[in-house]
Amino acid sequence: MKPNSRNGKLHETPNEGRVTVYKMIKRYSKLTALGTLAVLSLTAVAALSLQVTEEAVAQQAGGVQSLRGEVEIPDENIAPDQPRQDTQPGSFARSYRQQPPLIPHKIDGYQIDRAANQCMQCHDWPYNVDQQAPKISETHYIDRDGVALDRVSPRRWFCTQCHAPQSNAKELVRNDFKSSLDLE
Repeated sequence: MKPNSRNGKLHETPNEGRVTVYKMIKRYSKLTALGTLAVLSLTAVAALSLQVTEEAVAQQAGGVQSLRGEVEIPDENIAPDQPRQDTQPGSFARSYRQQPPLIPHKIDGYQIDRAANQCMQCHDWPYNVDQQAPKISETHYIDRDGVALDRVSPRRWFCTQCHAPQSNAKELVRNDFKSSLDLE
């Protein structure tokens, strides 16, 4: 600081003022960073303690359990074996009028997407003759406006929308369905 020549009072040079403001900002930044770090640390501790408390309450309140079962998060959970399709010769009887027929063979790994439909290699005309496979219904060659096409209609392209593989699998949910033919 230098004395002012006019009034004799001490006066900061312009550079000294900038240095002082810079030092103040630097100190404030350090304090703010430390404060932010402290707040984040406290928040993390609070969140962990809240999570532990919630888990304890849930376990005591009625056996709430993770979908992972008893396997801890860092541990690897081994997936159960997938049941394989159990097909039988022939086909199941249809349960209602105009029911789409079930698929009597395995289709695991079949490509059915916008670009390709592996079902067509056997069931589209004329391949069905060589493969001795049932030809898809003529209704599958009619578009939504009723126009007959030489190829399968786009709305019938994804076979598994209507046709499901037949299986002797155990029912996943109780089913009381009765065919109209079984009703008296």
